[in-house]
Amino acid sequence: MSEQGKFITFEGIDGAGKSTHISFVADFLAARGKEIVSSREPGGTPLGEKLRDLLLHEKMHLETEALLMFASRREHMAQVIEPNLAAGKWVLSDRFSDASFAYQSGGRGMDRAKMEALEGWVHPQLQPDLTLLFDVPLEVARERLDATRALDKFEREQEEFFARCRAEYLRRAAQFPQRFAVIDSTRSIAVTQQAISEALEKLL
Repeated sequence: MSEQGKFITFEGIDGAGKSTHISFVADFLAARGKEIVSSREPGGTPLGEKLRDLLLHEKMHLETEALLMFASRREHMAQVIEPNLAAGKWVLSDRFSDASFAYQSGGRGMDRAKMEALEGWVHPQLQPDLTLLFDVPLEVARERLDATRALDKFEREQEEFFARCRAEYLRRAAQFPQRFAVIDSTRSIAVTQQAISEALEKLL
């Protein structure tokens, strides 16, 4: 039987720079003999990508948004995360449940107990082996967003929304320090990737 793979997630408010480093992590691990699967949330499956389009662009009730996020996540787990981990592959996901806590609970104000109930229902056992949380001040995140592309409904939110998201991310990191590595993403790419490498070496 294959040795169980590892599950690494990438988190941070929009504009924190997490997506920049996913290919670096994939290359870093592949160079050490790991077979890599990269994915994203919401999305990661044909059904999940359809839900992603709705979630990023359609207005909806807060609880509908949270339920659809976890519905997409359940499909992602069944089709991508769980089978690849069982096959010994290392799965990299651009966002996972910490994002739901940050955005739907922290940002939008959904009762945290409801989020915990959804998390306990959808993945009571599975948690990331490592969560890389890319942290930047709000003004840095906004400047990066404004310099990129057309913004989705989350990216168009006001500064206060992102302040609450960031605070919830940092609260989660303090609650689960054994799996979180908080990365100061204001530094140069080289320095940031050195910090990522150190977190990965601990996992290896």
